[in-house]
Amino acid sequence: MKNSVYSIHYDNLRKWLKSVRESKGLSLRDIAALTGRDHSIYGKIEKGRRRIDLIEFVEYCAVLGIDPQEGIEVIKASIHKR
Repeated sequence: MKNSVYSIHYDNLRKWLKSVRESKGLSLRDIAALTGRDHSIYGKIEKGRRRIDLIEFVEYCAVLGIDPQEGIEVIKASIHKR
């Protein structure tokens, strides 16, 4: 079994996070400034080169102004399509 960072479900979550960020007109540098972390971390997450842990996910959602449950629903929908 592949590592989850490379699963289609993780890909769907990454793409969703990126699309929400872009729809809000935020750059990776904007997210980094709001979280106090380096922008490259978020770039790596969005490109699938780094996992996002649960706390980072919740923090990212908070900065985007969205409920983390929306991301969980993205994962659940992806799993059910399989």
